[in-house]
Amino acid sequence: MTIVLNNVTKRVGAVTHIKPTTLTLRPGHFNVLLGETGAGKTSLIKMMAGLDPVAEGSVTIDGQDVTHVSPQKRNISLVHQFFVNYPHMTVFDNIASPLRVAGMAKSEIADRVADAARILQLTPMLNRRPQELSGGQQQRTALARAIAKESRAVFLDEPLANLDYKLREELRDQLPELFAGRGAVVVYATSEPEEALLLGGQTALMQDGQVAQFGPTAEIYRNPASLTAAEVFSDPPINSARVIKQGTVVRLDNGVSWGVSGVAAALADGEYTVAVRPNYVLPVRSERATVPLRGRVAVTELSGSESSAHFTMGDINWVSLSHGTHPYEVGEEHDFYLDPSHCFYFGADGKLAA
Repeated sequence: MTIVLNNVTKRVGAVTHIKPTTLTLRPGHFNVLLGETGAGKTSLIKMMAGLDPVAEGSVTIDGQDVTHVSPQKRNISLVHQFFVNYPHMTVFDNIASPLRVAGMAKSEIADRVADAARILQLTPMLNRRPQELSGGQQQRTALARAIAKESRAVFLDEPLANLDYKLREELRDQLPELFAGRGAVVVYATSEPEEALLLGGQTALMQDGQVAQFGPTAEIYRNPASLTAAEVFSDPPINSARVIKQGTVVRLDNGVSWGVSGVAAALADGEYTVAVRPNYVLPVRSERATVPLRGRVAVTELSGSESSAHFTMGDINWVSLSHGTHPYEVGEEHDFYLDPSHCFYFGADGKLAA
């Protein structure tokens, strides 16, 4: 069972929303579409689901060309970020609705609904209506409908985006288990890099209507193939700046320099773009974060157990992200320390050089 996109494109009038895209999505893990709002995630899902026409290329599901097949005949399920349930129906009837449309026997419908409700802890609520449920329970109902249908493809378009933090954490932990062993291709769209890492599987990094990189999630996080891929897979935004490499030393425009070794040292001398994630720019010196930087703090944020500081070094604007709380003062200069062992170097073509 696979979904194959072969050079698919999407156009609205003269505007191309999805540039030629080729992907093979398989069951057994989550297939994550990661990108900012407007990157093309929903458009790609709608083409796979048959909700939007394909301008060029083809879509096949399990070897069958479904490019021009209606959504109803594709045997797919789609769960949106909004709670799409029928308000006049009970939870039981909401979960059962696609099974009844398919003409399934009442006994089998009852068994499938009971099974899905048990998995998603909805059994005590089967006689309630959506307006009697919390937001998390409503989204569980939508997920239960997708599970009960036993579709060959399940599309989850930012399904947790409108839930509060605690519910998001709870459901996100459960999702891989909910669809494990069901043989369906699961495609999950998100704008959050952390969510992609937690779900694992395979990730397609999307920007401006095209896939920048596709592969095992942890692998492409560790080894982005391009500056674009590194930018998509970083939150807060990855730090980048122009550097000049000479011998075994690289130097920022503001004069800060550090030594390089291995693959980076073997690069030809010249101009590159260095990129480093904010969690490797720290407000205190550590065993590896040894390159001193000094910048003026522009913005500070405290999120849970982490602190971030946006700071400027002349024309360079970078971010530091660290555990704990730190005494930043907006407008004042502060010392930061770069861990050079986690720097990426990209050539003039934007591709990873080292």
